[in-house]
Amino acid sequence: MRTLLRLAPALVLAAPALAQAPIHHPSTATPTPEADPVLAGLLAEALGKHPDVQRAEATVRMDQERIPQAGVLPDPTLSLGIQNDGFNGLQIGKMETSFYSVAFTQPFPWPGKRGLRKEVAAASVGVSEATRSRVQMSLEADVRRGYAALLLVRGQKELLAQQTVFLEQAERLARTRYEVGQGSQGDLLRAQLELTRLKQATWALEAEERTTLAALNRLRQHDPADPIPTTAALADLPEPAFLTPEQVEARSPELAGARANVRQTEKLVELAKLDRRPDFAVTAGIMPRGSLDPMWQVGLSISLPIYGRSKQQRAIAEHEHHRLGQGAEVESVRTLLRQRTEERAIQIETLRRTRDLYREGLLVQSEATFKAALAQYEAGRAPFLGALEALNGWVGDQGAYLQTLAQLQAQHIALGEAALGATPPITGGALASASLSAGAAAPTASTSAAKVPGQAQDSGPAAMKM
Repeated sequence: MRTLLRLAPALVLAAPALAQAPIHHPSTATPTPEADPVLAGLLAEALGKHPDVQRAEATVRMDQERIPQAGVLPDPTLSLGIQNDGFNGLQIGKMETSFYSVAFTQPFPWPGKRGLRKEVAAASVGVSEATRSRVQMSLEADVRRGYAALLLVRGQKELLAQQTVFLEQAERLARTRYEVGQGSQGDLLRAQLELTRLKQATWALEAEERTTLAALNRLRQHDPADPIPTTAALADLPEPAFLTPEQVEARSPELAGARANVRQTEKLVELAKLDRRPDFAVTAGIMPRGSLDPMWQVGLSISLPIYGRSKQQRAIAEHEHHRLGQGAEVESVRTLLRQRTEERAIQIETLRRTRDLYREGLLVQSEATFKAALAQYEAGRAPFLGALEALNGWVGDQGAYLQTLAQLQAQHIALGEAALGATPPITGGALASASLSAGAAAPTASTSAAKVPGQAQDSGPAAMKM
């Protein structure tokens, strides 16, 4: 009886706290479509300051400056000379064939060549604009992924903090039961072991948070250690609207760049055909002869494309082959883009169903199982390992739910980015080892990468080469 009286206060204080401690419930309300102000600020800073965006913008302006240059006439030529009879002194004004000469020559391309050259330069602007769009879209996607990863890590830290509270209370209860002879030393040691594992997991999450912060700060050109306060949770991020394959194609910079390359090559074919026509040059000059009447001249020069079979015809064939290759590139990009869009649509559908399953069933059942196991342990009808397993199961399910939300965001981000490569996952840290085996793992996208036709894959925001 005295033993039970000594155990009662601990059971009264610790066990109800275990069973009724506040548990963080994930938000199940439909998020509002308005943008997160923190995320909006990060995007504005990154797009406004990142050097890759500035470089891409400068390239567009550089190509735009080439358009008026391409349509201008070639520079005229000024020729100065002197013609003299004999070597015994200047005979200008004395001999009729001695004079100074001033001549002006202006070349004129065949009609239509200047306009085509401007159109070729304008098509080049379309290529650089597509490159700029890829830089901006990839940078925006990197910021969104980094922000979601930051919320994921902080959500995992909050989850570990709750697990720590429960384990500390369980450790106190196991110690009390052991001291009064109602529990085993193994229960106490196991509780202490789990607390030690939680410290290790907490340190790993803190390191992951600092790494994620450094990556986000690099994107917005800040010091790596600058803090980024957040008030939203991962579940609060609105799910973007689903994009159809047609909408993804309309957003794709690679497809726009490939089409601009086709247009440019078509104009080059037309220009090569016009190069079979001659160009002209008009010359006007005057020859002062001192005291004698001056002379003047007007001339017309015509270029003779007499090597057309070896030069102009070969140039036409060269650009025709290039146009065929560019057309095949457009179809290749479109096919790969359709494949990636379909893959992401499948993943989004699966992740949505998994998310809803967690919200409507798994999390509720996991929490109920956890509370029931604690009540059984409180009443002495279940072993400590049963309560610990239920706790780890609840933590595992909560962690898998966070991973599901993160991967759903990752698929939507990649869909909006119109990326041709495999979808980059949003990764967080690792939870405590005891909870890794509990809970279902969230579906993740395939990591198989396909090479973009004619392009080198790069993970940076400026990774698009037309």
